Amino acid sequence: QVQLVESGGGLVQPGGSLRLSCSASGFTFRNYAMSWYRQAPGKERELVAVVFSTGSITKYADSVKGRFTISRDNAKNTVYLQMSSLKPEDTAVYYCFTQRGPSWGRGTQVTVSS
Repeated sequence: QVQLVESGGGLVQPGGSLRLSCSASGFTFRNYAMSWYRQAPGKERELVAVVFSTGSITKYADSVKGRFTISRDNAKNTVYLQMSSLKPEDTAVYYCFTQRGPSWGRGTQVTVSS
């Protein structure tokens, strides 16, 4: 079955960087767009970024444009989220998502705090 496993979260100071990874299995990864969502305490889950199947087309939420970069390695069945210039408001659980299923990962916590 479809499995998505996120990693790379943690505690980082404002202005810092983190790279999240999502390892996928159980489906033909290269055929599907992949997305990152996030959910902060007391808020709804929101779309952060999406990368289409070949990796050549990406889209971002306005709140992260210019700071986050989504990419994928179809040979490794992995999607990444490079996050830079992190702000306290980026604190959330970050989830990997695919329309195959559809399916969610369990999430990885990102905390931006001094």
